[in-house]
Amino acid sequence: MKATTKLSLKLAGVVGAATYTGSLLGGAVAYNVAMHVSDDQKQQGQVRSRSENTEIENFWYDKQPKQQWLVQSFDGLNLVATYLPNPKATGRLAILAHGLGHSREQMVPYARIFMSLGYEVLLPDARAFGDSEGHTIGYGWLDRLDYQRWIAMSLEQLGPDTEIVLMGISMGAATVMATSGEPMPDNVKAIVEDSGYADLYDEAKFRISHKFHLPASLIMPMANHLARSSAGYAFSDGEILQQVQKGGLPILMIHGSHDQTVPVRNAHHLYNQLTQTKSLYIDPEAGHVEAVRTHPDRYQAVLSEFLTEQVGLTD
Repeated sequence: MKATTKLSLKLAGVVGAATYTGSLLGGAVAYNVAMHVSDDQKQQGQVRSRSENTEIENFWYDKQPKQQWLVQSFDGLNLVATYLPNPKATGRLAILAHGLGHSREQMVPYARIFMSLGYEVLLPDARAFGDSEGHTIGYGWLDRLDYQRWIAMSLEQLGPDTEIVLMGISMGAATVMATSGEPMPDNVKAIVEDSGYADLYDEAKFRISHKFHLPASLIMPMANHLARSSAGYAFSDGEILQQVQKGGLPILMIHGSHDQTVPVRNAHHLYNQLTQTKSLYIDPEAGHVEAVRTHPDRYQAVLSEFLTEQVGLTD
């Protein structure tokens, strides 16, 4: 064998070993960054959520009569939610799911819309966020089991004839879509997802590649393995589309065409693959979860029309 050939093989071996070692390290770092939330980060998420609302929205929320609801998760976490009664209640409840790095206060703008449509509102803090316990993020997959408990508690508190709509944004959108594929009572009539991802593994790969500019195809297998062994689920478990297909509930999909966090292709993929009653609204000017801001009147009109068709008039 020529010397140059031997040298090439040695270099290839070194590069291969370095690549393998790098993928292991990168996977471990990606897992820790993506999965874990500190107490300080939870507090920052609460501050961030209120800061992104308008002063009027926060003033409105602060003046609402409230109740604190508590449930315990399947793995022993104490989860917290705020219940907003509606003086013009119509026997309908919207359970709203916030996004990654935030808390229930992020959903105040959406709560105002649902309240104006005659719905009572429940605002849970997801596990590992806000006032709920935990430090491992569920990304909608573990949260789907938590939302089953919020649904059950809602019926216990508000009565067995209560009609429920699940609505979420970003990670919260994945939460309500994943929940829809689990066993649940007929009280749950529809889901609304804004800026949600169709597959957790694909979304994680996208963020590693586009936000951190790292080789996702090398990093994700190790991160996925660590998640399964340490977090109780793997990124690859989060097949959100299949959950929505299994549940078959009517669904409204909302997305911004300029979304750089969860690409708009997720909404198109969901719409093209789903066979149940479905509606799609793409805001041509919105980025990630911005449609409620860019065209608020249109946003509320789209939501109201869908709810009227799938749940009924609120009068």
